[in-house]
Amino acid sequence: MAEMESRDVAEPMSLGEATKSGARPADPHGLLKHSREFLDFFWDIAKPQQETRLEATEKLLEYLRTRPQGSEMKYALKRLITGLGVGRETARPCYSLALAQLLQSFEDIPLCSILQQIQEKHDLQKVKKTMMRPALFANLFGVLALFQSGRLVKDSEALMKSVKLLQTLAQYYNHLQEQPQQALVDILSEVPEATLQEVLPKVLRADLNSVLGSPEHLQLFLLAQQKVPTELEKLMGSVNLFSDENIPRLVTVLKMAAASVKKERRLPTVALDLLRLALQEDKFPRFWKEVVEQGLLKKHFWPASYLCFRLLGAALPLLSKEQLQLVMRGDLIRQYGEHLVTAKFPNQFKFAPEMNEYVGAFLEGCRDDPERQLAVVVAFTSITNQGLPVVPTFWRVVQSLSAPALKGYVAWLRDMFLQPDLESLVDFSTNNQKKAQDASLHGPERAVFRLRKWIILRLVSIVDNVHVEKEEALIEEVARFCFFHAFFETKKPTPQIPETEQRFSFPLESRAREVVSGAFFSLLQTLSTQFRQAPEQTRDGQPWTYRLVQFADMLLNHSRNVAALTPFTPPQRQAWDRMLQTLKELEARSSEAKAKAAAFQHLILLVGIHLFKSPAESCDLLGDIQTCIKKSLGEKTRRTRSKAVNPQEPPWVEVLVEILLALLAQPSHLMRQVARSVFSHICSHLTPRALQLILDVLNPEKSQDEDDNVVVMDDSEKQLENVEDKSEDSEDNKNSEDEEYSDEEESDEEDRDGDVDQGFREQLMAVLQAGKALGGVDSEDDDEELGDEAMMALDQNLASLFAEQKLRIQARKDEKNKLQKEKMLRRDFQIRVLDLIEVLVTKQPENPLVLELLEPLLNIIRRSMRTSSTKQEQDLLHKTARIFTHHLCRSRHYCHDVGNYMETLYSQVERLVQQAGHQADSSISLYYFNASLYLLRVLKGNSAHGSVHKTQRKEEAGLDASTKPRGPEAPSSFDLSLVTPIYSSALSSFLTKRNSPLTVPMFLSLFSRHPALCKSLLPVMVQHVTGQTRPRHQAQACLLLQKTLPTRELRLCFEDPEWEQLIGQILAKVTENLRTLGEAQTKSEQQRELSSVELLNVLFRTVHQEHPCQDPEAAEKKTEAVPGEWSHSRVPHGACQESSSRPPCHEPQYSCQDPKAAEKKTEAVPGEWSHSCHRHGACQHRGASEGSPQRVCLRQVATVHAATEKGQSVFGQQEPQPPPEWGQEKKSAAEEGEKALKAGPAPQPLPHLP
Repeated sequence: MAEMESRDVAEPMSLGEATKSGARPADPHGLLKHSREFLDFFWDIAKPQQETRLEATEKLLEYLRTRPQGSEMKYALKRLITGLGVGRETARPCYSLALAQLLQSFEDIPLCSILQQIQEKHDLQKVKKTMMRPALFANLFGVLALFQSGRLVKDSEALMKSVKLLQTLAQYYNHLQEQPQQALVDILSEVPEATLQEVLPKVLRADLNSVLGSPEHLQLFLLAQQKVPTELEKLMGSVNLFSDENIPRLVTVLKMAAASVKKERRLPTVALDLLRLALQEDKFPRFWKEVVEQGLLKKHFWPASYLCFRLLGAALPLLSKEQLQLVMRGDLIRQYGEHLVTAKFPNQFKFAPEMNEYVGAFLEGCRDDPERQLAVVVAFTSITNQGLPVVPTFWRVVQSLSAPALKGYVAWLRDMFLQPDLESLVDFSTNNQKKAQDASLHGPERAVFRLRKWIILRLVSIVDNVHVEKEEALIEEVARFCFFHAFFETKKPTPQIPETEQRFSFPLESRAREVVSGAFFSLLQTLSTQFRQAPEQTRDGQPWTYRLVQFADMLLNHSRNVAALTPFTPPQRQAWDRMLQTLKELEARSSEAKAKAAAFQHLILLVGIHLFKSPAESCDLLGDIQTCIKKSLGEKTRRTRSKAVNPQEPPWVEVLVEILLALLAQPSHLMRQVARSVFSHICSHLTPRALQLILDVLNPEKSQDEDDNVVVMDDSEKQLENVEDKSEDSEDNKNSEDEEYSDEEESDEEDRDGDVDQGFREQLMAVLQAGKALGGVDSEDDDEELGDEAMMALDQNLASLFAEQKLRIQARKDEKNKLQKEKMLRRDFQIRVLDLIEVLVTKQPENPLVLELLEPLLNIIRRSMRTSSTKQEQDLLHKTARIFTHHLCRSRHYCHDVGNYMETLYSQVERLVQQAGHQADSSISLYYFNASLYLLRVLKGNSAHGSVHKTQRKEEAGLDASTKPRGPEAPSSFDLSLVTPIYSSALSSFLTKRNSPLTVPMFLSLFSRHPALCKSLLPVMVQHVTGQTRPRHQAQACLLLQKTLPTRELRLCFEDPEWEQLIGQILAKVTENLRTLGEAQTKSEQQRELSSVELLNVLFRTVHQEHPCQDPEAAEKKTEAVPGEWSHSRVPHGACQESSSRPPCHEPQYSCQDPKAAEKKTEAVPGEWSHSCHRHGACQHRGASEGSPQRVCLRQVATVHAATEKGQSVFGQQEPQPPPEWGQEKKSAAEEGEKALKAGPAPQPLPHLP
């Protein structure tokens, strides 16, 4: 192999070496004329990436189209033919495909010459023994290239030579296996009949033993039988493949074909051709029974079984209704069902998805033949394991059924439910089920129950599947069927109620009715939520639940024909009648109250239907709901009268909230949706007491004692049913018992490893002492004193003692599981109750009661973030956080009328900020801090609406208008005197406490929302820039100032003198920090210096924006004096320079002077110290006096700027990657800067401004 591949690339190398040596040999291949790009095509063709191969082949063809007669074509053909035999097996098909594309594009190239070149290049007679395998594959891929070009079937001469070559290659079976014969069959299947007649005697021997010797020969025979039967009969005479002596040989050939496609997992063509021949000769029953079921299936060879399964799926479109019944009731379909039941492990191959594709394709292809559709679906449904169909209840292929076929399928399911015909089913039992000794597992009652349970779930899933085309009559039929058999039984048939004419061949058990009841309520949820035509309604505009209530009322009125399984008591019947009356009243409501009436109608209908499931509870709920409905809809007209009649009666909204909470306690998604819908209509009438009822559920301390019996009961029943189903359906799975046993062992080990209680230890010691099993150390005759009887008594006592201990351990375990289950139920209930909270904050964001939700929601978040170990806790946390963040804090609307609760809100703000500072985690603290910001927003909105008159009164009282902040925020937004101490304390704690949960973004969010409050807190930040605080806190203070000072809203809150005074104070603090610049020893100190310098840059920009420079001539001369790269300023806007009237200063400063002074400064300080401190030109002459605050500020700017240069030089040497605004320092410039700083006096401290 290596020789062939090396020979493929050795030719150009040898020529290159010959050229370098100075000799000029002949160039027979023209390699020296080809470019490197052309040669690279052949390397890319052999690469494993398909895109690269295709792109290289396309480029090669484009290249050759421009030179069709040149030497490139000859070289390309020779190179591709050589590549057919390279040692890399993955490269051979690539060269073959490229050669096929080339021959297809250039039809003037004769195929015979190409085939001759292939045979000459890879001559099987001359090749060495070690290179025989590559040569064989080169010839094979060469013929395949000719065939793939599409020209071989048109060239008879090349075809005959190719056939002869393939016959020669077929002799090397050890290397090529059956590939030459398969290639021959593929080629002959494409040739015309005349050519096939000519070739057939040469490729097919007139020997039946040869035909039945391999799948390829048999496939060639079947091809001739299909295309040229006359020529085949002349050649071989009359042949009966399905004779008694040939059937075993057919089985052997098909088994070989199944093994050959084992990895490909496909149906061999020979099997499908043989099936077509059997259908053509009317011998299909013999073929299916003797070849498939009694032949291949008896081999106990899984590839052969899969071949039978695939043959069944592929044969479905070819068979008639009678033939379908034959194949769907034999041993093959039974083995297929057993495969579905037993193939449950992940590493096992599952044929069900592939069979679903076959069945789905068949149903799609014969939608105009509903009888065949129905026959196939019924046949697959009839495959049962001890009565339970093996196809799932949600089998999606039914969505391809036509309307008549679907109607017939539903009718068949209904009839099978009423009168199960076990004899018509293809039932089987697995090996493990056959070994079971329990007679109850093999009785017909169990099979009937399993069948009925599957059928009722199948009916519900058909309605549930939105992709199934079904009529309204079919939906109503299924709903009535489920409802009737869940809650009623027939006394006397009547034509008015078709369900009464349905008779049972097996009595309907109570557990079966429970299954039907559960399926009915699942169907009711589907009817209420998922229909697109008219959601929750039929074509006549009525809800589905209303139509079912009418059907139930008709059944109740026909007491002579129908009897309820649980008869209504007189109060329950009265509640039912009042419910119907209330429904009529709701229908007569005006259009204004139509939405609320529809929600109440949905609620009362649902609770009314639950009368049949739980009469006692639903009866009480119905009475309360009807009272609430009447009061809510007539509240405007009769509010005072109702209050006067019974002042002790609780408001209707509180009663209705309790009802909704009771409904949410049931594990029903439909109840959850109805409760949410009703609450959205009554939340505007919510009272504090009603809200407290909801919050009590969310309060973990109060919800510990809540009674969730309904949820516990329903869930436990469902779990029992699931356990029963699993035990019935997975009896083959032995590993499940082993896993349960191992889990029990692990739990027992955990219990044994736990602390042994002292009482058990004492009892054990007493038993051992009574049996004299605890002897002293010196006692030598203990064994002699303890006889056999005493030993037996001791063993019995120990056994009873440990049995009691085991029972105690199991009791503790059961109690622990019970508590864990109750906790899960409580969390699930809280998650459902959060739906009501979400509705309230979404529908009524301006309701003052929304403010009562903050702290309960925060408590849930805090508790869940500490104990969010289970998925349920995480779901509760995520939902609560989403409601709090998105629907509450970020809502556009909020409460604008808090009334007399203003002082309470200030206290709540203080409490929330304090709790934010006391949390252990910053993520929890963020929620509390955001809650305080939300309350500030509420306070600001309320004060802004009602503070106009208050402001006018203050102005009339003589308040100084100059002390009021300017800008969009007035001082009457909220009482700063109450809010400032709260956040001032929090800010001080943040800047002094070692591990504070508060963060910088929290305060930045506060400052951006409330600039006036930010102004009040600035002294706290300025105070902590220097002093005795930690360097980390000083850096945080600098960061807060750095992010806050540039904001426009904050600047509008200051008058010019106040702003200049503030800038001066901050400059003084920063100057003090920069005195020790470059002396940092710790990371926090370095961070402080970095933050100080960044804050200083912000101050420079701020001052420059306040006093922009306006002297272009001075700037131009100063810029000309600055050489090259040092003309760029580090500070974005620079510092504002002073006018020439200022007295000279000995400190290095960046004051703006006259051109001569600037020129002298440029000469004195070379390098970087000569660059301009700004980009906007020199400052215009200002007439400000030297002692003015403005002059002081500018003087300090220039003083600290020099210190900044020192800091930049120091950081430039210490920091490997300084921040971008500093720029990259040169060592010479840093040294010059330090010298300049040492030469002048120290910076003067900034005087304290009043």
